[in-house]
Amino acid sequence: MTVAQLRGTEPAGWNVAAAGWRSWAATAGRWSAELRSGADRLAAVWSGAAAGAALAGAARLRHRLDSFRLACWRADQALSDFGAALIRARSLLPTAEPAALEIAGRADATTTARLTGLADLTTTPVTGPLPACGAGPAEIRQWWQSLTAAQQRWLVTVNPGWIAPLDGVPAADRDAANRLLLDDRRRELDAAIATAHGREQTRLRAMRHGLDTLAARLADGTALRAYLLRLDLAGDGRAVVTIGDPDRASDVLTQVPGMTADLASYSGELSRAERVAVRAAEVAPDRATSAVLWLDYDAPDFVAEAASPRQAQVGAAGLRRFQEGLRASHLDGTAHQTVLGHSYGSVLVGAAAAQHGLQADDVVFVGSPGVGAGSAGELHAGRVWSSTSRSDVIQYLPVAPRSLIADVATTAALGPAGALLAFGRPEKDLWFGVNPSDPAFGARVFASRPDGGHLGYWDRGGPALEAITQITVGRDVTPR
Repeated sequence: MTVAQLRGTEPAGWNVAAAGWRSWAATAGRWSAELRSGADRLAAVWSGAAAGAALAGAARLRHRLDSFRLACWRADQALSDFGAALIRARSLLPTAEPAALEIAGRADATTTARLTGLADLTTTPVTGPLPACGAGPAEIRQWWQSLTAAQQRWLVTVNPGWIAPLDGVPAADRDAANRLLLDDRRRELDAAIATAHGREQTRLRAMRHGLDTLAARLADGTALRAYLLRLDLAGDGRAVVTIGDPDRASDVLTQVPGMTADLASYSGELSRAERVAVRAAEVAPDRATSAVLWLDYDAPDFVAEAASPRQAQVGAAGLRRFQEGLRASHLDGTAHQTVLGHSYGSVLVGAAAAQHGLQADDVVFVGSPGVGAGSAGELHAGRVWSSTSRSDVIQYLPVAPRSLIADVATTAALGPAGALLAFGRPEKDLWFGVNPSDPAFGARVFASRPDGGHLGYWDRGGPALEAITQITVGRDVTPR
């Protein structure tokens, strides 16, 4: 690729093309749903050999439609990645022309290879053994690579529910499997809403709205492409969504949200993770960055639940496996991986890092009530970072019992001045251990907006977002 070609290429055109393929997948999905509905009505009133043949034919046609949808999403993924690479390459032209041409040329060759053969919709059943239930992500990845493309297509179309959450399977295939399941999840929620009453119906409707918002984001052709790696309606709903393909990224941020995070509130959580991906493309255009919003645990709904580490400890195993899966499914296994925990999510990240083997080069805590450790040295991770805004209530309210007793004693002894002294400054000992933003913990502390409160760490133009981005792309940050 030449400089003239790169300057004359409009990345938005590739994003429009990608959105077109996404639209074709949606159209084929509607045809498939109509076939399903018609077949169900037919089966209710018609039986016998002729009916069986007709229903089998409808099933084969639906299978072909699903295979077509997979090809559409593959084209969408490839073209979206190409458009994002061109944007990064063009931004480098004024200062690093050779790097810009290298990025664009590599993306061009990769996209050509990815688009080759997409018209082949054939599928081949998998007859060999499947991975055991306890198989690790690396073993699953090795098994997946042993299959032909036709066998992989067969598994995704015939059994998407099994493939969709499987750590170690490439993100592109999991994304396709989860998108195939979206309509089924909508139907499940609609059926549940129809028979529910009162608060339960209100809760389910909120989940349905959240699912619709998530689906709209997955279809959005104006933003960085999102990959759906997990979707579960159990409890208040779980989802794992990445901005950009983590298997092809140089840097991957996994962000774990805190209390009250659920499918209904997923949009706001995802937008914060997306800000890191957008900013990373600006500050490090020579590197592809993927940001993951990981909500694959039962986040506490109430203060009483958040006072216990149980949900964090239960969720920690899933996070460790997910990070292991990112490493296993990455194209060359060399991505720089960062894990960030916000609020109660930092308790979960701390529990995951308390054991050896968490696949994280950097661990970041923001707005933390403690991470279950007395010091950064107790965590088995790379660099450990932390930040807490001066106005974040997390460091004033969930204090350790001994700190609360000391504060009450100071107030009793000194009166109003003592109350200001005791309760008007950040606590060192929080509910889940030493404040990770206190120097005594030993983390690398970076600045936040003093008036940012509990959610200001992702404010555009703020010091915390800048620091999180720099850490995500593997750079150092000057301590506060």
